[in-house]
Amino acid sequence: MKFTILQIGFITAALPLALFFQAPKPAPVTAISTNDFLNSIGVNSAISSRGESLDKTIAAIKYTGIRWIRSGYEGNATDQDYQTLHRETGIKFSYGLMSGGTDLKRLLAGGRMLARAGALLAFEGVNEPNNWPIDYKGEKGGKDLSWQAVAKLQSDLYKSVKADAVLNKYPVWSISEGGAQKDNVGLQYLQIPAGAGLTMPDDTRCADYATCHNYFLHPSHPGLYDNQTWNAADPGLLCKVDGLYGNYGKTWRSKFKGYTEDQLKDLPKVTTETGATLDGALTEEKQARLYLNLYLAQFKLKWSYTSIYLLRDRSDEDGNQTFGFYQKDYTPRKAAVYLHNFTTILADKGAAKKTGILAYTIPNCPETVHDLLLQNSNGKFQLVIWDEKANGSDEVKVTLGKKAVNVKVYDPIIGVDPVNTYKNSNEVTLTLNDHPVVIEL
Repeated sequence: MKFTILQIGFITAALPLALFFQAPKPAPVTAISTNDFLNSIGVNSAISSRGESLDKTIAAIKYTGIRWIRSGYEGNATDQDYQTLHRETGIKFSYGLMSGGTDLKRLLAGGRMLARAGALLAFEGVNEPNNWPIDYKGEKGGKDLSWQAVAKLQSDLYKSVKADAVLNKYPVWSISEGGAQKDNVGLQYLQIPAGAGLTMPDDTRCADYATCHNYFLHPSHPGLYDNQTWNAADPGLLCKVDGLYGNYGKTWRSKFKGYTEDQLKDLPKVTTETGATLDGALTEEKQARLYLNLYLAQFKLKWSYTSIYLLRDRSDEDGNQTFGFYQKDYTPRKAAVYLHNFTTILADKGAAKKTGILAYTIPNCPETVHDLLLQNSNGKFQLVIWDEKANGSDEVKVTLGKKAVNVKVYDPIIGVDPVNTYKNSNEVTLTLNDHPVVIEL
């Protein structure tokens, strides 16, 4: 039988619209270990110096569930304080030269002490030489000078660590703010490519991980907006703050070329400073919610470790009085409370031997809604869904590939107990706005 175009059009129009607008089927997703995510959660702290108290630091780390501290020999915390903090909390430390430091012998000695205690996470290069220049072996560098001395210091740090029988298994993180290099010394690379023709030799190796201070509130992109922390964590041009691309793709100061956007996606990377001070629209409540989003966005976009500045507000300098999870007197801000709730909900001390696969989808998912599938060592999946909507809310439905016998929904803003439960269901309906919820199944 032949059909005319008119007849075909009529038949097509009569078909149910659902045939043309079917929701996507749940797709299989491989989970990531919950413990791996928790291990990424870090903070800056002077531990027992600069007005901080070791006992209060121990209590704060235990309460928040933070797993690592960005530190270095810049402060006056003793070896015993490091060891006590690790012994009491299990926390690990990145150990760096910090601002203006060049004493590699001292750095490696401190690193060996931490390694023997099982407390060393990584080494970090010098902190922001665009703000704190250095003098290395009689050669000044950084800021508006040549950065040759900075590159030599970082290269020597790398070689010293890798030549040390105790330390060579630990990663070396690069300097922060390599995007500010005045001359092209190659700090936009972990290893300078062959044929690059830069001022440092080809194949010079400086680091195992790129390092950034991608503060999600930045003069280059001020205010509160949708996908605030997601954009700051983006490895490419979507990032409008001082992020990975401006330091390792095309340097923000002199526009030296580094990695391509595709290469940056999988480049090993860490953030050793980020955060925001309370100011106007950025209330204590908003800061607390953004800090949760921040850890999630960073991990989802392949930042191995993220350290928020600060654990406790500084009492010895101006301008850094409201970054902290804690006020100067150690009164916890909402950021500390919500992080405590979040890490308590996810609590996991052992990595899953092999993570499983869960099929799910979020039909018509808004651009501000993101997801991270985790699996606890107890076998349970923990699907974290978060919204980065600056204002308003979104109604979303999570559709599972098959019915789950028991589903619990947690909201860390409310507490550590389930806020909703489902039995034998393959759908979970959520109202989201500006923070994460956890679906356990």
